[in-house]
Amino acid sequence: MSQTQALLTPVKLGDYELRNRVVMAPMTRDRADNPGFVPTELHAEYYGQRAGAGLIVTEGSQISPQGMGYVNTPGIYSKEQVAGWKKVTHAVHARGGRIFLQLWHVGAVSHPDFHGGALPVSASAFNPKTKAYVPAGVQKDTVAARELSTAEVRQVVRDFAQGARNSMEAGFDGVEIHGANGYLVQQFLRDSSNWRSDEYGGSIENRARFLFEVVEAVSKAAGAGKTGIRLSPSNTYNNPLDSQNVALYDHVIGRLSDHGLAYLHLRDTGGQTPEGAVADVTGHYRRIYRGTLITNTGYDRDKGNRVIAEGLADLVAYGIPFISNPDLVERFRSGAELTRADSATFYSAGPKGYIDYPVLQTAAA
Repeated sequence: MSQTQALLTPVKLGDYELRNRVVMAPMTRDRADNPGFVPTELHAEYYGQRAGAGLIVTEGSQISPQGMGYVNTPGIYSKEQVAGWKKVTHAVHARGGRIFLQLWHVGAVSHPDFHGGALPVSASAFNPKTKAYVPAGVQKDTVAARELSTAEVRQVVRDFAQGARNSMEAGFDGVEIHGANGYLVQQFLRDSSNWRSDEYGGSIENRARFLFEVVEAVSKAAGAGKTGIRLSPSNTYNNPLDSQNVALYDHVIGRLSDHGLAYLHLRDTGGQTPEGAVADVTGHYRRIYRGTLITNTGYDRDKGNRVIAEGLADLVAYGIPFISNPDLVERFRSGAELTRADSATFYSAGPKGYIDYPVLQTAAA
């Protein structure tokens, strides 16, 4: 494969043949600023503008009110939200794109202000010791979560499955389970946040039980070939490493190979590797995972072309470059300069910094 054009070649992903290997990574943008946290025409325009990607993965979308931990993030649990997301999928499909919804439950990475004063929930009484930007518009310290009962854990699994069904009703091509960045799935995986005494705690196999129950339930609801999962094996964002971190993720990713998923989406370290974690996440898990692999974090065009040409990944996901370059694929094709993103508008309301970045023709004008 030509290294200079590897990103632009077609690829099979689950049930689909994609026209290129450039993925728009999931990114929280906080634009669902309405009482029902419903996607709007603004979301439809934003994602539609970026339909040149081989695959779009939406921002995390909470599967229930309990799963929310950031202001104005769109959900996937109400009829109104499903109707709002239909506008998004229609806009992307009208421009020839493919789009998966990311199913999200933040677990402990929340605050009582999101839940009428009730505690956030997690695998155990875990406090991520970070800041939550609450609906009042200020930052507050997170608190120790409430441990989910065994019955409640099974209900969350059902919530993930219902989120998958709602996503398919909304017209999505598939779904991605958010198992990265210290959110609920990862809180169950790691013994730094899971010290349960039931079948969901203790051994590596038990701590992985929740993840695999979610994978199986979502795969049944959406189809395995329409289901992906995102993991961050060496990331400590919101959640310290497991005491056996490498063994944990070797076990999980090895077992995922047997589930026939559309893909595994890995967040690499970006060069910042904590002690006790795998440094070369993509290379290490390429040898373990027998399926389509998406890699993410720290890639530009040349590095993306190279990782595909060398066979270390099948697709590359780009985050911030897609915020400020809706036509990122065409810029990669032509070698055009990329527009720099304005970080001040990443999480603000309205169209500024969201749908007003220029494409090549208007940039040239």
